[in-house]
Amino acid sequence: MEIKYLCTLMEIIRNIEKTRMLLKSVATIGVFDGVHAGHQQVINRVVSDAKFHHLASMVITFDRHPRQLFDPQFRPQLLTTQQEKEQEIERLGVDFLVVLPFTKEMAALSARDFMAQILKERLNVKMLQVGYDNRFGHDSTEGIDDYRRYGDELGIMVYKGIRLDFQGYHVPVCSSNIRSLIAEEGEVDTANMFLGRNYELSGKVMPGEHIGHQLGFPTANLEPDDPFKVIPACGVYGVWATVGDSQKPLPAMMNIGTRPTFDGRNRTLEVNIFDFDGDLYGQTVRISFLFRLREERKFESPEALVAQLQKDKEQVLYILNKVES
Repeated sequence: MEIKYLCTLMEIIRNIEKTRMLLKSVATIGVFDGVHAGHQQVINRVVSDAKFHHLASMVITFDRHPRQLFDPQFRPQLLTTQQEKEQEIERLGVDFLVVLPFTKEMAALSARDFMAQILKERLNVKMLQVGYDNRFGHDSTEGIDDYRRYGDELGIMVYKGIRLDFQGYHVPVCSSNIRSLIAEEGEVDTANMFLGRNYELSGKVMPGEHIGHQLGFPTANLEPDDPFKVIPACGVYGVWATVGDSQKPLPAMMNIGTRPTFDGRNRTLEVNIFDFDGDLYGQTVRISFLFRLREERKFESPEALVAQLQKDKEQVLYILNKVES
């Protein structure tokens, strides 16, 4: 599936109480965590339909995971930060992104009230595309037939998106399946296909125990910028690493795990950037995951680990060179 990115100037609306009356629009609504290939299919349809009907295109989302409103202790596992989500939606050529504050008052709205008070009166929505499994409003038993009936009453045409499946895979493209692929199975290459791009994680380089330096494989110990971002399963990964404001990704391998050879207990994220010469402490490094090379395991000795790390490096470089060419 080819995803076409359009460059446009998207307007982000965060306060619908103070906004002007917007242009008539074709809209879609959802959390859109990951802005994955399924989301892209929906949003691309919204953009194309808006152009065909000479309307504006609009994506409506929320400022937080809905469950956080009712459970302050809930820690969502997210594929994208809010900023990343907004950037990915903008690349799809959307005219308006509406970020609704998810409040108790909004959570209490029925689907019909939401369509009447928010979509019609505030946002001037004339056509609404609903994802194949998306529901909104406090009554979770309502679905597409109810939304179409309300739309007929309100002058909003409602239509349903189709599920995206990739041939040869037994699960549909959805955020929960992508999270599982990354966090539980470490299958970042499959997750990347579902996302339509490489999964990324950014973090600041913090002081570590310098074990990598002692082994001849100096690593940068990363502390993720966003505590809610999904961390891939333990293992060794082939990655691209981008340091600071540089636009050039560098070949690297990353170990996520507890360093069992040294009886470690806490999970660490350590990246070995090949042939990098410079001070990394305090800098932000963005990691782009390509594949998992192997699981993390305990070696009989540091020397055995070094031998394996050398093999890992050679294999990662070989695969990354093939990707580049």
